[in-house]
Amino acid sequence: MKGYSEEWITQRLKSIEIRKDLTSEWNRSGVKSGDEYGILTDEVSKAWSGLTTGEYKYHKNLRKESLRDNMTNTELVLNMLAEVSTTAISRNENPKGLNESKSVAKRGGDVAGNARKDLEKQLGKKVISKHSSNNPELLDE
Repeated sequence: MKGYSEEWITQRLKSIEIRKDLTSEWNRSGVKSGDEYGILTDEVSKAWSGLTTGEYKYHKNLRKESLRDNMTNTELVLNMLAEVSTTAISRNENPKGLNESKSVAKRGGDVAGNARKDLEKQLGKKVISKHSSNNPELLDE
């Protein structure tokens, strides 16, 4: 109804599954509060996109809207790579608590950050977009 493509919807549903795996892993490692999840989410986001979630929302001119609902396919895939990498590293290293998980979150985000930089070099342009769900057809870029 909102104009999203089937491909975008499929990516978004997969991103929800990956996020649930990550938050379960953080919970297992001793991260409990919503504030701590926010801190770790910002670490992952900053590492892969160069922006915290707040900065990213500002970049897209969002207020209360979901950032992920306003990401392009490329942004969603890079965010998923960052989160799945963070989950895998965490499972491998078994961090305890927020501080150890912060290091893991940055390194997981760096995996996707490196992929983003490589892609931008190949394309000759940035992939962090200002596009939002105001024009859902533009999210398929």
